[in-house]
Amino acid sequence: MSLLYARLLQGLAACAAVLLGASALAITLDVVGRNIGLAAVPWILEVSEYVLPVATFLVAPWLLYRNEHVRLDVLVANRPWLNQVGNAIGLAVSAVLVVYGVRTILNSAQQGAMVFKSVVFPEWWLYTPVPLCFALLCIEFVRRFAHR
Repeated sequence: MSLLYARLLQGLAACAAVLLGASALAITLDVVGRNIGLAAVPWILEVSEYVLPVATFLVAPWLLYRNEHVRLDVLVANRPWLNQVGNAIGLAVSAVLVVYGVRTILNSAQQGAMVFKSVVFPEWWLYTPVPLCFALLCIEFVRRFAHR
């Protein structure tokens, strides 16, 4: 189970890397294309705006799993209790965001809300990574408590 879980987190991080790489490549090709006189592709900028937060959500559990997340090592180095306080706050915030993320998805789907820009799609698609990734962060914070 632990290997499967680690592979899941690694796979989500790999998806984030692919999304960011593809977005950077698409933007570069769009800029080069416009500079040589080709027509701009209007949806590239819009899709790249969606990729940034999605990639951030996808990579966050993997970074926490690997202990490579942002923290102030100076503060927690000699105070392990402070690290546990941080874990408790992280768990609480993540749990709240799971609940509100699910509620937001259900409300958006129930209302049939759509995003109407260059690309048209159901609004709830944008919110899907939120509860998934924060649930994985909850698991990570619980694991941190178990390993201390």
